[in-house]
Amino acid sequence: MKAARRQWWLRHGSRLGIYLALLAASAFYLLPVYVLVVTSLKPYAEANLAGMWHLPSAPSLESFLRAFEQLRPHFRNSFYLTIPATLLSSLLGSINGYVLSKWRFRGSEVLFPIMLFGMFIPYQSILIPLVQVLQKVNAAAEVLRIPSALRGLVPGYGSIAGLAFVHIVYGIPITTLIFRNYYATVPNELVEAAKIDGANIFKVYRWVLFPLSMPAFAVVMIWQFTSIWNEFLFAVILTQNPAIRPVTVALYNLAGSYIVEWNVQMAGALLAALPTLLVYIFLGRFFMRGLLAGALKG
Repeated sequence: MKAARRQWWLRHGSRLGIYLALLAASAFYLLPVYVLVVTSLKPYAEANLAGMWHLPSAPSLESFLRAFEQLRPHFRNSFYLTIPATLLSSLLGSINGYVLSKWRFRGSEVLFPIMLFGMFIPYQSILIPLVQVLQKVNAAAEVLRIPSALRGLVPGYGSIAGLAFVHIVYGIPITTLIFRNYYATVPNELVEAAKIDGANIFKVYRWVLFPLSMPAFAVVMIWQFTSIWNEFLFAVILTQNPAIRPVTVALYNLAGSYIVEWNVQMAGALLAALPTLLVYIFLGRFFMRGLLAGALKG
């Protein structure tokens, strides 16, 4: 009997130790989430540093209701910003990756590294020229006398369209990289066969590459959605009117001038993180499949 137990421990002990270590690491990693949740369920009188680890005496959703009332219009702004920016940056990255991987031309090997250089430009270093460019776009709209009903579509300074335009441009390098690496795994014979059948550069993309690129689109769109939704610096600098600010900026403004209601702030943080959390819960498996789909060539 002792020999059987010893053999069982020798066979399964190392795996059990790994699982216990992973559980301990997960519990330690989730401690801030625990504090976030229990604080958001407390009334204001219990939300303090001395009792931050304690469970609420009477759990309540009042903090969530108050936070949602203040964040509700800004959620709409974030969706107006994130969805178009995600779709357009993904589509442009797909086209760039297709051209750079399947339609080589003179200078393409130089153009691609130049595009990737945009991934390493810090946001802070281009804020002043960026604001100046967007302000000039507004001035051009004034000169062209664009109707006020269409002014919201102009990607200028102080508008959701301008903020979306910035995220689209900043997202092109990473989306191009992902799509180029993915399309490199697609056999060139498919493209050559389409050319023999008379397909031009647009038809090859539409009928051959685009249907095969859904895994890459899953990766890129999840990445872009998360990055744009959680971004703060551009959102606070490029939006003048508080009414059009995204939810990340509105969450920062939940803090009062004299009193900080930690329970409301924690509830607002959970609500602001909910869309990206749901994206990874329901689409996380597609994210991993897309990453692995372009891992090998051939």
